[in-house]
Amino acid sequence: MSTAVPRSSGIWSVLFHGGENRPRSWRLSVIMQNTSALNQKKQIYSEGLQVLSTPEPEFSCPSDLHFEKLQQSDQERVCRHKRVFGNFIAREASSDEEYWTAACLRAESHWEDQSNNRYMESFKRKFAEQEFNALKRRCGDQLADKCTCIVVVKKEEKSVKCTVLKNMVGTLDLSIHQMLHGETYPGEQVKVSLFFENYRMGADRYAYISNLCVTKYARRQGIAANMLHLAIEVAQSNGLKQIFVHVHGDNKPAQHLYQQKGFQMVDTTTQLPVCNYLLRLKC
Repeated sequence: MSTAVPRSSGIWSVLFHGGENRPRSWRLSVIMQNTSALNQKKQIYSEGLQVLSTPEPEFSCPSDLHFEKLQQSDQERVCRHKRVFGNFIAREASSDEEYWTAACLRAESHWEDQSNNRYMESFKRKFAEQEFNALKRRCGDQLADKCTCIVVVKKEEKSVKCTVLKNMVGTLDLSIHQMLHGETYPGEQVKVSLFFENYRMGADRYAYISNLCVTKYARRQGIAANMLHLAIEVAQSNGLKQIFVHVHGDNKPAQHLYQQKGFQMVDTTTQLPVCNYLLRLKC
């Protein structure tokens, strides 16, 4: 019984279909053709690796954002909460361009201590994209837990206007949450009945501060302190009596800043290689 041999092409057709009985010049031609094709595949594969290893452009923003627009003047902008100090203004973010700039500022702050390599800008861009989309969702009206993005911009000079990207120097988030049943602070380990709902009607609400960062060149000018002061005002205006924030155990400047505002430690969470402190301010 003869064995069926699948059809092949190139050098394998020579081996399976009696190519050894063909003229030597014909076999050499087939081998050269397949060698050439193999070299072309290697070249394409090599070029593909070069494309994959090429760093992506820094912070390529969504196409529907327009950063050529000038920053609105103080008279044109309506803000529920605003704080003027020195050469800066702390207020609520109010446009997608400001959300994107805040996301980029957070990406820079997140990796500022990392060694600079060819992949770092790609990591920052991905982080900024994710933070931008998350920030828009958090600050949207559709969520039960309200979030306010506070930004600090340079005070406008007479007859001079800046774009959004060049104008922002600081940002933080202030979100409003609800305590779970039995909690006295967020994340507290409490025993809850299996038949009892975690959320209870009329439970205590609290404010939570996160993502506080200031661009390098504008530090030590009171920007973080004034953002924090405005965040406290926003929390109080919403009738909140407690404000919480997590701080890394090795971040001494941040700990000192919060302690100056009256925050006190209520819990310590060990997450190697550092500890996280949960601080609380009673309004």
